[in-house]
Amino acid sequence: MTKDLVTVMKQEVGKAAANLVKSNSIIGLGTGSTTAYAIEYIGERLASGELTNIVGVPTSFQAEVLAKKYGIPLTTLDAIDHIDVAIDGADEVDPQKNLIKGGGAAHTREKVVDSLADQFIVVVDAGKLVDQLGSTFLLPVEVIPMAITPVTRQLEALGGKPELRMGIKKAGPVVTDQGNLVIDVKFDRIDNPEELESKINNLPGVLENGLFVGVADVILVGEIIDGKPSVRQF
Repeated sequence: MTKDLVTVMKQEVGKAAANLVKSNSIIGLGTGSTTAYAIEYIGERLASGELTNIVGVPTSFQAEVLAKKYGIPLTTLDAIDHIDVAIDGADEVDPQKNLIKGGGAAHTREKVVDSLADQFIVVVDAGKLVDQLGSTFLLPVEVIPMAITPVTRQLEALGGKPELRMGIKKAGPVVTDQGNLVIDVKFDRIDNPEELESKINNLPGVLENGLFVGVADVILVGEIIDGKPSVRQF
């Protein structure tokens, strides 16, 4: 699959998500490469007058920067009482629409925003679809710095293989927008995502983990079929 085709596919999925946004709505703006195209196309629809009276709630510094770049007015959770629709990516999606997120270390803010939305639209490519969560992607857990050692031990006791996420082009660990650290955990299989999500979040020092159970409403999947990008929904 050529890089150009992958880019076009991501653009098509982003566009499909942006086309589901209606005027007079509050939108959760997610994080990641595919969601970035959705933000760009929402901005284009606003600029052309096709959409009016839209405000966005960013889930990360990346989303905030992109929204400003494409002319989407922003608001905060303090200033609103609901979110109409959230658009976000995922690292894994299972057949029950449960997700693993957090490849970009923004899953805590994403979970807050995505869970509040009346409709949560997930934009992914077909490579993110799995039969069982944890098959291909490590589970990110955001932890306050002082608790790294005890939380690492407790994650091992839950059957995981934890590893502190280190920066790329940065010496030392990845630091989240909240100033915390991320432990990526390999589980051989996640049989009960809901139970695991709850167990991990109950560990003292854990802020949030990347299991999103029962949150997603619509999954838009980008695929290359006969050499052409296409988008299907489930």
